[in-house]
Amino acid sequence: MNFRRHFLSIGLLPLLIPTATINLRAESTPAATAQRLCDVLLDAMKQGPKLGYDGRLQLLSPTITDVLDLPLMTRLVVGPRWSTLTAAERDELVGAFTAYSLSNYANRFSDYSGEKFTVDPAVTRLERGDVIVHTRLIPHDGEPVQLDYLMRNTGGKWKIIDVFLNGTISELATKRSEYSATLRQSGAAGLAGLLRKKAQAEEPGK
Repeated sequence: MNFRRHFLSIGLLPLLIPTATINLRAESTPAATAQRLCDVLLDAMKQGPKLGYDGRLQLLSPTITDVLDLPLMTRLVVGPRWSTLTAAERDELVGAFTAYSLSNYANRFSDYSGEKFTVDPAVTRLERGDVIVHTRLIPHDGEPVQLDYLMRNTGGKWKIIDVFLNGTISELATKRSEYSATLRQSGAAGLAGLLRKKAQAEEPGK
């Protein structure tokens, strides 16, 4: 899998300037949340061919929906227009964005050739209370890929709200730019339809 090419294709956004680096410990730390995600991704990779797409989707979905704040991520992707949407439109977009996110993970993490993840227990704290967890995907050969997870404490639980490559490339900022024209031209229903199509396109043979 060419993870570097995948993430480099999604655009650039400067990461917020960190104000301090701290060590956090305990079961419910940001680093522990990132470790849970890395563990299940590695499991999906190792079992990838045996499980197939549907099996990987079933394996990944519970953890991904638990550690990623997908409703908030949807709102961030939509941007200021979110406040003008009805409750039904918001629910439809969250469902479509969730389906696309899950299918994307199931498709990307599909095989294993000796890769491993490392999670730095020293997280970077930002001024508003969010933190960044630094991880690396280390291939069997080639350069490691740095994946940073921006996390927020919501209701006493740390959740991922964005993913950055090499400290600069924001998936959400890129998606917001990519989907803005569809949202402007076709509204919430048009964007939800686009996300559903993208989710289906991730399935093998589609």
